[in-house]
Amino acid sequence: MAATVQQISLSSPFADQKPGTSGLRKSSKQFETPHYLESFIESSLRVLPGVAGGTLVVGGDGRYGNRRAIGVIARMAAAHGVARLITTTGGILSTPAASHLIRQNGAIGGVILSASHNPGGPEGDFGVKINGANGGPTPESITDAIFAVTQTLDGYRILEGTPELALDQPGSQQLSAMTVEVVDGVEAYVALMQKLFDFDAIGDLLRGDFPIAFDAMHAVTGPYATRILEGLLGAPAGTVRNGTPLEDFGGGHPDPNLTYAHELAELLLGSDAYRFGAACDGDGDRNMILGQRCFVNPSDSLAVLTANATLAPGYADGLAGVARSMPTSAAADVVAKDLGLPCYETPTGWKFFGNLLDAGRITLCGEESFGTGSNHIREKDGLWAVLFWLNILARRREPVAQIMAEHWNRFGRHYYSRHDYEAIASEAAHGLYKRVQEMQPALVGQAFAGRTIATADDFAYTDPVDGSLTSGQGLRLLLDDGSRVVLRLSGTGTQGATLRVYLESYVPPSGNLSQDPQAALGDLITAIDGLAEIKTRTGMDRPTVIT
Repeated sequence: MAATVQQISLSSPFADQKPGTSGLRKSSKQFETPHYLESFIESSLRVLPGVAGGTLVVGGDGRYGNRRAIGVIARMAAAHGVARLITTTGGILSTPAASHLIRQNGAIGGVILSASHNPGGPEGDFGVKINGANGGPTPESITDAIFAVTQTLDGYRILEGTPELALDQPGSQQLSAMTVEVVDGVEAYVALMQKLFDFDAIGDLLRGDFPIAFDAMHAVTGPYATRILEGLLGAPAGTVRNGTPLEDFGGGHPDPNLTYAHELAELLLGSDAYRFGAACDGDGDRNMILGQRCFVNPSDSLAVLTANATLAPGYADGLAGVARSMPTSAAADVVAKDLGLPCYETPTGWKFFGNLLDAGRITLCGEESFGTGSNHIREKDGLWAVLFWLNILARRREPVAQIMAEHWNRFGRHYYSRHDYEAIASEAAHGLYKRVQEMQPALVGQAFAGRTIATADDFAYTDPVDGSLTSGQGLRLLLDDGSRVVLRLSGTGTQGATLRVYLESYVPPSGNLSQDPQAALGDLITAIDGLAEIKTRTGMDRPTVIT
């Protein structure tokens, strides 16, 4: 039958719930309910500027539901007058590569299909994120407008009577008046990395006596890492582990930390077989860095990249500035001060970095949740961070552990850890959080872990670019010696709530720089458990994840 635009009437499935501020992340089963995905896409297409006649990028991390969703979005985009839709072979597209494609093609934005580091499969999670024309997460003005549409939505437009999209090979096809371009999702990203890093130097390193291991976690970075590390840089076959993207990530949890990437951690921390190890998450925007018997804390990683940035060709002229999210340790601040660079402390969320990047105020940025990036795109970029580290190693020819030791000897060490208590009953989590929030005014001046609480607040941020105020970003206890404890509730899970506890203690270069982080932070851990009654109120004897 001929392709026709259909108007499907319905009552909004979001009338009693709010999609997340960075998109929609729910269980796969929820996305399979009739009209659920379509309703969110309809709301987004009504709000995103320039839809009629514009170019839209669509792709995802390959999890269960990825191909079906691309087909739905393509038919809805055609019904809304999009002129050109760009997707990738197999529909596989990492979040950083999507950001680059949006920017490279002058697109109005993109639809990224991923639940990030959450598990996949029929029993796992699925997600949809809308990015803007700058390649980054849409600003609150857009997300708020999308939410408003979801509350009153009474139907959606979709093209019916079309064949299934052919995604297995690059090529061009038509959906009514809309051109669908299927491109190699890896090629453009690889070309960008070659502009930023010294592939000759890294190749010399990897072809020598420098074995490395990269764990793609059966997620989206497998094809990218295989093409770059094994194909272009000459690392031995098998360097990339779990490199084939699977709909359920092989039954694993694609979150690159010491808990979920434990096999890689054991290879690097428990033996001398490899000199360097790294892993990336489900959609490719997070990274974990390991050396021989050395774990690099993400906060320290940002600081080391800042201190060594000019070793990479793409940053040889120096940095405009650096930014970190509030929960991230102040390690980068110390480096920025030494180098005379501006340093910004922002709320969690890449869109805040995007404003600073678009304004040219910063070059590097990062979050403690294993995300690092720069002005090359408007998302965090896991494989980019891995290549940056390899570029530094290729130039300095020192082990990762030695680089870290020399960094601390120069700048001091920020002992830092994050304790995640996952899948807590929502009522218990919010009750704990509200209690500490209400206690804060009375806490100033009180003793805490052998120190004194100098400030107790709920972090707020005034954007230096657009003047917008973002409040309620985390409960902070700032101590008189520069140490701090932060509590935040996270909404990135789909079951219950996650309480994140951030602990930080700074030791200057003259102090003890070789302690175990959990031991160095032991008094803060005990003190915040007593103050917030974490074990009592969550029913958990220990965190789910410690990083």
